[in-house]
Amino acid sequence: LQLVESGGGLVQPGGSLRLSCVVSGESLDYYAIGWFRQAPGKEREGVACISRSGGSTNYADSVKGRFTISRDNAKNTVYLQMNSLKPEDTAVYYCNAAAGQDNYWGQGTQVTVSS
Repeated sequence: LQLVESGGGLVQPGGSLRLSCVVSGESLDYYAIGWFRQAPGKEREGVACISRSGGSTNYADSVKGRFTISRDNAKNTVYLQMNSLKPEDTAVYYCNAAAGQDNYWGQGTQVTVSS
């Protein structure tokens, strides 16, 4: 299974970005997906996750009400819509696919929030 993130970049505070995670090698249907982030000098932290069907989502308190995770299984793609971005959202964002003991990571995409 391969995961490729895209959509990162430089944005001003208050701006928006939409990250995409395209999965290949196997159907996305089998996997719950999470978005994680890691800022310089900090541990990787969970941001949002979505169930296999998309019927259940969870968010870190720090992003609730600002970020939305969604998935399109037909396109093998998961999205993270990020609104009202803050400088503290600056990090490398990774997507993760999990099914049982199987766990896969993408290479990450940089998000920088700065004026």
